[in-house]
Amino acid sequence: MESALLRRCVSIGGLIVVALLLLVLAPLWLVGGAIIDLIRGKLRLPIVRLLTFGTCWCWLEIAGVAMAGALWISGQSHRRSAHYAIQRWWSSRLVGALRVTCSLRVEIEGLDTLGTGPIVALSRHASIADALVVGWVLSAQARLKPRFVLKKELSFDPCLDVVGRRVPNYFVDRRAVNTQTEITGIAEMAQGMTDGDVAIIFPEGTRTNPKKQAQVLQKLRDRDPQRGALLAGLKYLLPPKFAGAAALIAAVPNADVITVSHVGFDGLNNFRGMLSQVAAKQSAARVVITRHARESIPSGVDFVAWLDAQWLEMDRKLSEIMLLAKRGEI
Repeated sequence: MESALLRRCVSIGGLIVVALLLLVLAPLWLVGGAIIDLIRGKLRLPIVRLLTFGTCWCWLEIAGVAMAGALWISGQSHRRSAHYAIQRWWSSRLVGALRVTCSLRVEIEGLDTLGTGPIVALSRHASIADALVVGWVLSAQARLKPRFVLKKELSFDPCLDVVGRRVPNYFVDRRAVNTQTEITGIAEMAQGMTDGDVAIIFPEGTRTNPKKQAQVLQKLRDRDPQRGALLAGLKYLLPPKFAGAAALIAAVPNADVITVSHVGFDGLNNFRGMLSQVAAKQSAARVVITRHARESIPSGVDFVAWLDAQWLEMDRKLSEIMLLAKRGEI
């Protein structure tokens, strides 16, 4: 309790300070950012756009925490439906802010195949925008109630920390010595899922980049040469970790499974990557949802082979899209 209180004092206090500074100093960074952008020949003004989005993000975070605080004061901190409403509002406003400030457009394929759930979603993990966009698609667009497997470090995001701990999310400790404890926690998170619920996990476990991909593939080859050779051809994805995904699927025997692929968010891992993406005139980002009937999902060793096959197919399709994008055909 004390650590959570201390963490929130630091994260929420820091958020308020940054939000106020960005607001008060807006005339300076708007002019200064525009001058730097123009000197660099960046006519889309990426620095101005990103700082504007950052300001929106800060104040939307504060609004989300304030709404959660109001529910706590009124004795409704355990009312899940209200917190899911905050989650939908928050993700919709953030995606709206990205649309206005960074000209982001998101096309969704396969939304009509979702049904009412329960569903387990296995999603690609390419950038810091993944959880936001996937959450927005499944909550605001599909009107489902998502529960996420998130890394523990995201506890320092105030809105995710406060609202996210009042709905059945699970914050994984990736450095835990006893990994079975984390696997059990993932399975327990999925208990009680019914119609309208979707549990989301990112099997790659972390965001990918070329250096990280090479390291992970080498470790896999050392540990499991046969599987390492099978996945050696991956170009854009990391080999999926199967234990958490298997536990999540096993915990909801009546849930169908969806795989979620997306393109257009690659490189959004740091400020430099974001500037590069915003500066480039891009086509719309795409989210592709593929539904798999429960009876088609194997278990045990066969599940590992099935998951690997889905990731190889996802990587193949991403390669095709990237090639078409480079040719200017999409």
